Amino acid sequence: MSEKKEYTIDHGDGRVEYVVEETTTIPSSKIEVKEDHHSDEGYGHTGEKGNLAFETVIDSKEVREVYNDNGELDYVQSAEEKALVRRLDFLYVMPCIALMNFFQYFDKSALSYSAVLNIMEDTHITSNQFSWLGSIFYLGYLVFQVPNSILLQRFPIGRYVGVIIVLWGMVLAVTATGKDFSQLAALRFLLGFFEAGIYPCCLMIISTMYRRREQAGRIGWIYICNGAAMAVGGLIGYGIGHMQGVHGLSGWQWVMIILGAVTIVFGVFCFFLLHGDPAHPSISRTDSLKAIIAERTRDNAVARTQEIKVSHMIESVKELRFWCFIFASMLLNMQNGALGTFSTLITSSFGFERLNSILLTIPSGVADIIYIVVAIYVNRRWGKTLPMAAALLVWSTVGLILLITIPYAKAKLLGLYMCWGFAASYVLLLTSLANNVTGYTKKIFYSSCTIVLYTIGNFAGPLMTMNQPAPYIGGMIGFCVANALAIILMMIAHFSMLKENRRRLASTTDRKFDVLDDLTDKENTNIIYRL
Repeated sequence: MSEKKEYTIDHGDGRVEYVVEETTTIPSSKIEVKEDHHSDEGYGHTGEKGNLAFETVIDSKEVREVYNDNGELDYVQSAEEKALVRRLDFLYVMPCIALMNFFQYFDKSALSYSAVLNIMEDTHITSNQFSWLGSIFYLGYLVFQVPNSILLQRFPIGRYVGVIIVLWGMVLAVTATGKDFSQLAALRFLLGFFEAGIYPCCLMIISTMYRRREQAGRIGWIYICNGAAMAVGGLIGYGIGHMQGVHGLSGWQWVMIILGAVTIVFGVFCFFLLHGDPAHPSISRTDSLKAIIAERTRDNAVARTQEIKVSHMIESVKELRFWCFIFASMLLNMQNGALGTFSTLITSSFGFERLNSILLTIPSGVADIIYIVVAIYVNRRWGKTLPMAAALLVWSTVGLILLITIPYAKAKLLGLYMCWGFAASYVLLLTSLANNVTGYTKKIFYSSCTIVLYTIGNFAGPLMTMNQPAPYIGGMIGFCVANALAIILMMIAHFSMLKENRRRLASTTDRKFDVLDDLTDKENTNIIYRL
């Protein structure tokens, strides 16, 4: 019987080879098993990592390519691996991730649609209290990050995600019963609390299931679905807006009830069908698939473990790029918190009717998708993850400037649509984190801290617009300054990793590491950062 095995070999001089072996196997019951002294990876002999039932004889070897100082590896996928990736994309992983992010964004944006569907009049809240409702969501988001980091490592991701989706769907539906500011504030806090686990879970699933080069596109899909939710949500919100008075309920109440009910059903679906571990029996069904998954795991350098390693956290806080990542996340998301809450009110301030201002959120969603698709293409074609993120943030800042300086409604709309370039910038920031941080606890710690600062940025954004009329010029100036600082931080992180890549590639150290040892990117010096 013949088969192929694919793996990497580090030569200790900066070159990491991608190898395809054509092998011939003979059942051990029919031969005398001989120990193979050429491999310490469990190929060709039995041992702690092997337990092979047959001897493997290497007939031929083909070296494909090596990593460069940008951390890029050109590899050749077998037909079986391509089929596996298609199953991950269209069956096991991405459909659930896409829909959960669609509902997550749509559900938290329900408040924005409600702003022009009489929620302020029905509940007797002021514009400043409405700003607080936008911010309180992110306070709940912040509070849940620490328990989420623990629960994420302790429970199967699919089951965990299903439960929190059902819980936030219930909270959203109950929001329709809110009568005043205090009730709405409590429910918005709980909504943020239960939605808080989604982004860290998605990042961990993608970084565990996909090769590093594949991750940008899949992380991009998270935010493409946010854009789709913005676009489709505009149509749905416009339609539900015409249900004003049906069964004695306001349009904003119908928004909460309908979205909450659909979310609950989807949560049950995720509980049973979402897979978060490549070793799941339905994915690794054959020995050849197990070998492919093992190689993919070595490439992304993520091995799931339930052990929480404090040393990984200490190592993280000592790294300059850690602080660059988390504070850039906070700064560029300040405008996200404001635009997500006030986009319909901003559009309405340009002179458009209230219901039509909901429809005008559709181009924002389309622009969001276009920016992310372009970012993914550039990242796959040329890399340059953080420089491209910085360029997109410059584009977004130009949009903010148009929004506050040009007096014409159409020009202001153009500026508003340009602002959404920040979302693609954030996608690339998260991609760089997912690609370049290894060690399971370290990756969760990085991701969770990034989300914590993301939350603080989103919390601060709506508050920066308080006591100002739309389009909130003071807040927009603040967002421009925040974007400029975020650009500086991203470039510092980029150059720090580039410097380390060059040092590692110039090193002559000959050491081998096993991804199952759950080493960090600092401990495993064979890792080349993907820039």
